[in-house]
Amino acid sequence: MSGHSKWSTIKRKKEATDQARAKIFTKIGREMTVCVKEGGPDPTTNAKLRDLIAKAKANNVPSDNIDRLIKKASGGEDKSDYISIVYEGYGPNGIAVIVETLTDNKNRTAGDVRHYFDKFGGNLGTSGCVSFMFTSRGIVEVENNGYDEDKLMEDCVESGADDYSIEDDTVEFISAAADLHAVRDALTEKGYTILSAETAQIPDNYVTLTDEESIKKMNLLLEHLEDNDDVQNVWHNWENPEAAEEE
Repeated sequence: MSGHSKWSTIKRKKEATDQARAKIFTKIGREMTVCVKEGGPDPTTNAKLRDLIAKAKANNVPSDNIDRLIKKASGGEDKSDYISIVYEGYGPNGIAVIVETLTDNKNRTAGDVRHYFDKFGGNLGTSGCVSFMFTSRGIVEVENNGYDEDKLMEDCVESGADDYSIEDDTVEFISAAADLHAVRDALTEKGYTILSAETAQIPDNYVTLTDEESIKKMNLLLEHLEDNDDVQNVWHNWENPEAAEEE
């Protein structure tokens, strides 16, 4: 199975600029705020918060920033009321796109997302129009400390994961979405350094684009979606050789 870095546009980047890191923390921060309000500020009892803290640290977010955000959310200082909305649509030449958002203004977010699709050769669809082309999976990303294939295969099976993928300096363990936290805990016990643990929408099939105009528009669509603070994740079924080479 290919790594999810190929089709997830919002991902940890080792050489991220300060501006990019700030953008990433804005998105993680919103998730943390909702997570703390729903499950409490203690990462030992709030598994999702524990995962978000690991994700923030993997993106070089200072611990002080993380602590302040958790304290603010748990103390009731943050009055933001974020709601989760998922949009589905088609990019150029029918590329399937799922956009996951956390917003405090659904009219603003809906307008922005629709504008991006319209401007870059796509169209926003109705709920369910493309999600049937994807399968929800659990992805646990760990540091790759030079593990050999035999160890990874053994630990994959023992942790309850279905597969693994080596991605340069990381390893991704793939599981059923419902098994995500159990796999993460099992890998932690085996000594792996967890970088992130989250569910992902994996396309059943990939689609290639051959004409330059469609490729340009698809890249612009993804860039604008990723740059929007309300957008948490973008999943698509575009097979992009250039992105794979950059990873």
